[in-house]
Amino acid sequence: MTKIQTDLFSLRDEKFADFNSKLMPDIVRENVIGVRTPALRKYARELSDDAAGDFIKRLPHKYFEENQLHAFILSGVCDFDVCIKLVNEFLPYVDNWATCDQLLPRVFAKHTDELLKYIKQWIKSKHTYTVRFGIGQLMRFYLENNFDVSYAEMVAKIKSDEYYVNMMRAWYFATALAKNYDEVLPFVENKVLDNWTHNKTIQKAIESYRISDEQKRVLRKLK
Repeated sequence: MTKIQTDLFSLRDEKFADFNSKLMPDIVRENVIGVRTPALRKYARELSDDAAGDFIKRLPHKYFEENQLHAFILSGVCDFDVCIKLVNEFLPYVDNWATCDQLLPRVFAKHTDELLKYIKQWIKSKHTYTVRFGIGQLMRFYLENNFDVSYAEMVAKIKSDEYYVNMMRAWYFATALAKNYDEVLPFVENKVLDNWTHNKTIQKAIESYRISDEQKRVLRKLK
């Protein structure tokens, strides 16, 4: 075992591993160590630059927690160009929704103009979690004042049979309804989305406290 793997096993919680593995049906139980997220984040912060740099070169990883650690390390990279390169190297190896959704590079917030061209590449990928990651970045950085209807059209045009892609599409549109209701409502009114994503969008929007009662009343009629 590597030094990092040994350290991760020293933080192991077997009961948490059993619980966590049930949330990720694509990951075999043997590859879940059982390290809680706060401990993983703390460990990522404590790694030396040399140790972290060596670790992220060692792809693919065996354990779920190694992928999580990788995501947390990349989330803290401060140079945009370096971060993009490392993200693109890592994305093909992301194999679960949790790692995908917790890969949150903070530097992206300062480079939304440059980021957009990469998002357009990611959502055209054949890899489930690369597509999901791209949609997630649109939801994270391009709503409210940064919203443009063309971004919603990009998500609407994605065609996939993958549950984790379509769930993210529904999450995107439900969030977009909460933040840009008037611009996004026509996508629901005109039933632009496939039936499953359409209904899941309405369900998630109705469950949101950010959607008004009147808006929910309208949405219920559009199922």
